[in-house]
Amino acid sequence: MATVQQKKTAIEDMKILNCNSSEQPEKPEIDYPCNWVYKVIGQDPEALKEIILTACAPSDVIISHSHTSSKGKYHSLNASLEVEDETQRLQIYDLLKKHPAIKVVL
Repeated sequence: MATVQQKKTAIEDMKILNCNSSEQPEKPEIDYPCNWVYKVIGQDPEALKEIILTACAPSDVIISHSHTSSKGKYHSLNASLEVEDETQRLQIYDLLKKHPAIKVVL
């Protein structure tokens, strides 16, 4: 399973490759199934929860509040679930990213 630290290391490795090379970096190797966390940012935390539940169905997802902006306008939620393969991981990402109530998905 890919840990948060492994994901961070892979991202840092890609940044280094992008700065030091004209070649495309290799995709990080992710062993599936694995626990994956999406960070979802938008204005209405209750609506975000419903959107996350719908996008991740039928998988069980744990949703936790991550942060609220200093003026209280934006909220970020973490959505943690086990993804079976890259197709499922990307499909959930696309569903979240395309929803008009979601400003950012990480």
